[in-house]
Amino acid sequence: MSIIVNINHDLMMRKLVSCLSILMLLGAGTLQAQKAKSERVGMQKKYVDEVETLAKRPAVKKAFQIILDLEPETRAEHILLTEIPAPPFKEEIRGIRFAEMIKAIGVDSVWTDGVGNIIALRKGKTRKRTIVLDAHLDTVFPEGTDVTVKYDGDTLKAPGIGDDTRGLAVVLAVLKSMNKAEIQTHDDVMIIATVGEEGLGDLRGVKHLYGDNGIKIDIHIAVDGGGIGRIVNGAVGSLRYRVTFKGPGGHSYGAFGLANPHNALGRAMHYFAVSADEFTRKGIKTTYNVGVIGGGTSVNSIPFESWMEVDMRSEDPERLKGMNDLLHSAVQKALKEENQMKRM
Repeated sequence: MSIIVNINHDLMMRKLVSCLSILMLLGAGTLQAQKAKSERVGMQKKYVDEVETLAKRPAVKKAFQIILDLEPETRAEHILLTEIPAPPFKEEIRGIRFAEMIKAIGVDSVWTDGVGNIIALRKGKTRKRTIVLDAHLDTVFPEGTDVTVKYDGDTLKAPGIGDDTRGLAVVLAVLKSMNKAEIQTHDDVMIIATVGEEGLGDLRGVKHLYGDNGIKIDIHIAVDGGGIGRIVNGAVGSLRYRVTFKGPGGHSYGAFGLANPHNALGRAMHYFAVSADEFTRKGIKTTYNVGVIGGGTSVNSIPFESWMEVDMRSEDPERLKGMNDLLHSAVQKALKEENQMKRM
């Protein structure tokens, strides 16, 4: 008997742009120090000048100082949110607490959308545009992970404390500083805590924001990642697959000779890795990874199914398509060979 293969995939785009929150957190002195570096990477002088002018405004200086003064409070909120588990697809409890914190700071309205994103609106004077400042609620760590925050000298340690619970604390601090410094923006500002950024969540929260029933967004600023010295304004495309080989299964001795899904999976991984390794050694950075594998019931049973989860990324759509083709080719080659080897 033969085996078959099923493939499901989804495509996501990540885009992080330069943001008001980062500018406020950098402070005027740091902005000056960064000028030379910014010019080296091609930033236009007029934007550097605008940032420096903004940093010198009394209200913005006041906001910078408020952020510094609020650090003990920000740290406490950071720890509080970190210790509320938010594994993939189970961000609700953390989201409820975040919404309570937003309401306590003060905004015009707060609501939860259809997928669980927490959205807060701070109205602007002209309301011609909408600027989103967001961080994601979920962490990559599975349910049951100990998320207790521990101190190591002056360092806080816990799963998910950086990615992206610190982002949540940052957006709260930015909102507080704007309110306390009485900064009135021309545009609407939305503070959003999104769901489903990590793993198989596959940016479901952000995708919903941009869907048919989403909100109109003119500028989107995401606070994420561990580095504080960089602003990302490009996009990385990602293809994620769950590849499943299926067969009849049976006893390892009594049914010996049936096609084995594990054998096919092993071949597919090998063929894909060999071709992908060569492909990714040149050109624009393109990556691949088999992150999770599974299947089977016992050592003396031919498995009914075998599966793997694959992630591929690139800034170049054509390179990503090339990786996609390599994966499909490897899977079909492995499937054909295993079916040809079966004896029953």
